[in-house]
Amino acid sequence: MTVTITEQTYSSVKKIDFDWATTGSTGGTTLKSYDGEVLRVVCNSATSTGGTITIKDEDGNDILMGAGTFTSGESYVGTTGRTPISAVAESTLAFVVSNASSSGAGNCIVYIR
Repeated sequence: MTVTITEQTYSSVKKIDFDWATTGSTGGTTLKSYDGEVLRVVCNSATSTGGTITIKDEDGNDILMGAGTFTSGESYVGTTGRTPISAVAESTLAFVVSNASSSGAGNCIVYIR
């Protein structure tokens, strides 16, 4: 059960990449704090049973707003055009995958400006 977190800043856009492999549940928290609008979230899974992804700020709010449940091999792309899907205010992000299959793996990329 591992989560590798890669945090990068490109001009005004921050990119957080959560790569995960699990046998049920796993999680990790960013080292940096983030501030701004969540522009897009792209999640891809390679599990045999599906599972649930949450990405919570320090106040316990899920930036996916409960939309992180996935089935086997499903992808989640959260975006509403030019409207941000969520926001964070000077907060680390805690990533959790739960109920994934024993051979579960995948990644989630979060874009914040």
